[in-house]
Amino acid sequence: MTEMIPVREAAKRWNITERRVSTLCKNGKIDGAEKQGKRWMIPKDAQKPADQRIRTGVYRKAERPAKLPLPIGVSDYCLASSEYYYIDKTMMIKDFIDERPMVTLFTRPRRFGKTLNMDMLRTYFEKSDRDTSIYFNNKKIWTCGQKYRDYQGKYPVIFLTFKDVKFNTWEETFAAIRDIFAKETRRHKELQTSEKCDEYSRQIYANLAAGKTGEVELASALLDLSAMLHSHYGIAPIIIIDEYDTPIQQGYMKGFYDKVIQFMRNLFSGGFKDNKHLSFGFLTGILRVARERIFSGMNNLAINSVLDNKYSSYFGFTADEVREMAEYYGAADQYDEICQWYDGYRFGRTEIFNPWSVVSYFSSECEPRPYWVSTGSNDIIGEILAEADKEIYSRLTSLINGETFTTYIDTGVIYPQIRSNPSTIYSFLLMTGYLKVLKTMTSFSGDIMCEVALPNREIALVYNKEILQRLGNMIPQSTAIAIQEAIFSGDNHRLKTQIQMLLTQSVSSFDTAGENFYHGFMLGLCALMNGAFATSNRESGDGRYDIQLKPIRKGLPGILIELKAEKNCSAEKLKKLSETALKQIEDKKYDTELLSAGVTGIYKYGVAFSGKKVEVTAG
Repeated sequence: MTEMIPVREAAKRWNITERRVSTLCKNGKIDGAEKQGKRWMIPKDAQKPADQRIRTGVYRKAERPAKLPLPIGVSDYCLASSEYYYIDKTMMIKDFIDERPMVTLFTRPRRFGKTLNMDMLRTYFEKSDRDTSIYFNNKKIWTCGQKYRDYQGKYPVIFLTFKDVKFNTWEETFAAIRDIFAKETRRHKELQTSEKCDEYSRQIYANLAAGKTGEVELASALLDLSAMLHSHYGIAPIIIIDEYDTPIQQGYMKGFYDKVIQFMRNLFSGGFKDNKHLSFGFLTGILRVARERIFSGMNNLAINSVLDNKYSSYFGFTADEVREMAEYYGAADQYDEICQWYDGYRFGRTEIFNPWSVVSYFSSECEPRPYWVSTGSNDIIGEILAEADKEIYSRLTSLINGETFTTYIDTGVIYPQIRSNPSTIYSFLLMTGYLKVLKTMTSFSGDIMCEVALPNREIALVYNKEILQRLGNMIPQSTAIAIQEAIFSGDNHRLKTQIQMLLTQSVSSFDTAGENFYHGFMLGLCALMNGAFATSNRESGDGRYDIQLKPIRKGLPGILIELKAEKNCSAEKLKKLSETALKQIEDKKYDTELLSAGVTGIYKYGVAFSGKKVEVTAG
């Protein structure tokens, strides 16, 4: 029988990447290669295929046209659409012109293209000394007819972004907002000497431009600036505010929530409510923050959340857009992998990929990693989870197992509800991108009920890092360390003792818990461990293991844990149940994935639960 080796070993022998070896296997370039489960295995004596890219010893780069760079972190529409690979979202402009709501609020998770889209709207609608139509004449909106082209370059625009307003005090926050207004005011330098503005208005302009305004004056800045632009141009401006709720979130986290809410309420009331100097308004954010009456009395406000169908395809990438992008960058055969990692969001009825992660994936030579987790602070998630009870913990950990549940969703959730009503965690997680909606229904009382799940593999890893680890306050650190030491030393007796102690100290809900709860309980413990990557319910060998810990560094052992649970077990029956769990690991060859990854030394545990009793058998 031919001895087979994994992709990793072949890659080392041939001095090429593992991805290149896998691609050669897929393309039938390696004789005798076969897929075992999800991994390729290669005959030990297989020869490295000739590199078809090389001819007469010279790599012929000239035969390949240069690819456009990827727009990582680029939120300037003119730059993104002319010098980078740009996915055309300009039909958003047509949809808006067809509807023309006075004020539109878009709520989406961070890094889903809000700022770039707002800059696109600014560039399209804004009057300018230069011809900005050149950034649209090869885009979809330009093919829609003269009716839509007539809007291009028609309006003065006030554009403010609060995405970087993240300070520890209200005084610093106010100073930052005042500075943003000053810079935007100076951008409209034509008002400084405009004969169509009276002396009083020009003084207001001077104070705004110099940053010499107090809270009362700045709260009316949108109204004052829009009135001046209306007078000067003879047409009311468009007001765009990007990431309006960033200072509000910061205010909640740092203790000046009431101050920032009061200011924003006055600012938006002057700018958007019954403002005769407004043509249209756009706002973006993560949350709607409805109950704080920031938008009080604004019956001209159209809200588009992740649950709404309108504009659903314009924030994030659609499946067709990702396929086209993969083809362009020569990675069409990686589409399934992209789906597993970054697909799964559903805005309205549209399937959406995480745009930041997809772009980062291609930029990193198609290496799948959780790119989104490193793009910003998740302090608010930690605040939410600090209030989580045992039921919420059980539900969150069940998601890692691929389960779903139905819950009430409040699209107008506000920050103070975190402490008064911890169940609002699911609304926050949905709005912030940690959950996806599978199905939406309306209850008899008119409430929105959604069946929710994890979107993809990236978010499963984010849960391990950002969510399960933040639940560590429910498990004493000394206990977590002791359990980790027991698991990685193969000490099943100590492992049993520590788990038993933790169960005994816990609430009575354990007495009626089922296997799903214990699965989440153990997965939560494993997620707290350093030096290993925890996965759950993945195929390996002839079935799906419960929990696997794959070491991050060489020299550490791999861990496999199989769980069983029954009610009212005797000590003898519980022991047999743990032995059955261990035998299942052996019989189903759950160690296949670890072995093919070159892990040496694998500890296997059969763990059985019954109420607060536990038994552990090691192998």
